[in-house]
Amino acid sequence: MIRLRGVKKCFRDGAREVPVLRGVDLDVAPGELVAIVGPSGSGKSTLLHVAGALDRDFEGEAVVAGTSLAGLGEAARAELRNRAIGFVFQAFNLLPTLSALENVMLPGVLRRAGPGGGIGEVRARARDALQRVGLGDRGGAPPARLSGGERQRVALARALLSRPAVLLADEPTGNLDASSGADVIRLFVELARDGVSVLVVTHEERVSDAATRVLHLLDGRLA
Repeated sequence: MIRLRGVKKCFRDGAREVPVLRGVDLDVAPGELVAIVGPSGSGKSTLLHVAGALDRDFEGEAVVAGTSLAGLGEAARAELRNRAIGFVFQAFNLLPTLSALENVMLPGVLRRAGPGGGIGEVRARARDALQRVGLGDRGGAPPARLSGGERQRVALARALLSRPAVLLADEPTGNLDASSGADVIRLFVELARDGVSVLVVTHEERVSDAATRVLHLLDGRLA
């Protein structure tokens, strides 16, 4: 579901090019939960951005959900993300003026195209997603009335709205206590069992302990 071959990425620092990814090869199959660990600055988030069709300025081959990312325009990248890729970030990225349900609905409301694009269907799928993460009774609560663990589960529900084939998570338990983090990890394991390809970058052993595979990123290379 994710296939990277020889992926290279550099950032420019003035006149100097700084390599971040140095020829990364990666395969993630349906139903796998793969954790990538490594020190800060090792390129973990950059790798996730490439796999999530967020970064087009890279060298090498990247195929996600059957679509080659090379040369893909921004509109096509956005369509791929909406259709096949879910994202979960450490910072939750919830809008404080919206309820939990409305935050989950937001990507579908903005999309409003294709089958299932009506508001009623989006609302129903958002409720199902909240139910899936154990927050079926918290849809009316704004983020300020939710715990950190509940906010992360709302963010996960939002990522699941389109029923993605690929779920990408960047330090998803970094702001959570042990109990809340365990809840989120358990959901990742369940999603992988349901056939979703889950790729997590993390510093935390509790995430890597639950993974199907653990890969180490150091100096821009995976091992």
